[in-house]
Amino acid sequence: MGNKINPVAFRTGVVKNWQTRWFFTDQAGASAGLRRNYRRFLEEDELIRKVIRNKISQAGIAGIEIERTSANLRVLIRAARPGFVIGRGGKGIEELTRDLENSVRKLRGPSGGKLRLSLNVEELKRSEVSAAYVAQLIAWDMERRIPFRQTLRKQIEQLSQNREIKGARILVSGRLDGNEISRREWKATGSLPLQMIRADIDYGTASAHCSYGTVGVKVWVYRGEIFNKPSK
Repeated sequence: MGNKINPVAFRTGVVKNWQTRWFFTDQAGASAGLRRNYRRFLEEDELIRKVIRNKISQAGIAGIEIERTSANLRVLIRAARPGFVIGRGGKGIEELTRDLENSVRKLRGPSGGKLRLSLNVEELKRSEVSAAYVAQLIAWDMERRIPFRQTLRKQIEQLSQNREIKGARILVSGRLDGNEISRREWKATGSLPLQMIRADIDYGTASAHCSYGTVGVKVWVYRGEIFNKPSK
């Protein structure tokens, strides 16, 4: 079961909070409006994530959270390199906000109504480890043709040196180092209880677009156990 289910989705609502949160102040018409606009809201959220990853993929995105109300749309980006997103004098974040607004307006059409979008960037702390960012680092090293075993060994050693990390696993799959036959290789350290819901496991994926093909990267990071429910 643990190898077939996304560890984050498996624990969402129990020990992990939702990455997308919708709030409606009008409780009377909230359920009807949600049923009517659910498809549009979901398409907008996916479009926002796609635009952000295409525009600032080199910023080391660790997470994207979206909060939606009846009138406002708030996007929070957690990045390891926030300066890459903000840009000189804040021009980068202004341009990204403009691109997001134009993309959402184009999806909504002329009758989409007003759009109030706010974009915030949060820096990933040095002591904090993100599985998504580790997966991106491995993918970038593979695109630079660094041997995958060297990359896996380096990342596993760095994860094992962190006191907050109880265990980790890295899996790569594809034509590794340009071999004709694709295969899967993995490296792990510590424990990784995937079937315990109270286990705080961070999961991230990335793709390395190499000259010989695409290589997939998966990273699991275990930080211990959580006994409290996430704050709403």
